[in-house]
Amino acid sequence: MWEDFKKFALKGNVMDMAVGVIVGGAFGKIVTSLVNDVIMPLLGLVLGRIDLSSLKLILRHGNDTTAELALTYGAFLQNILDFLIISFSIFMAIRLITNLRKKEEQAPPAPAAPPEPSAEEKLLAEIRDLLKQQSGERSA
Repeated sequence: MWEDFKKFALKGNVMDMAVGVIVGGAFGKIVTSLVNDVIMPLLGLVLGRIDLSSLKLILRHGNDTTAELALTYGAFLQNILDFLIISFSIFMAIRLITNLRKKEEQAPPAPAAPPEPSAEEKLLAEIRDLLKQQSGERSA
């Protein structure tokens, strides 16, 4: 079982996937910071100095014995914005890669040098040349 696991874990596509997950996690943190620290404050400013992350609908007010019960839809809006930005970024990256591949496929291949004649073809050419020489000597 251990050997099968090592074969699986060390395959190239599994390693590529692991790298993708790690890079994706780091990318997710960057996008979350972009949304929380840049976009949402600007959006709040445009909407009248509202902190969108603090928007909530209170269902039950808290007191000394119970906690407040609220729907925090501002945080939900931030998560939706995170998702949209990440999705758009991935879409643009895939689109860029697809366009680059199309350009590579459309590029005309470099002209190939004619293949070297085989040994049989060289021998036949020599025989042909000798026959031409002999026929030329006979006619002269």
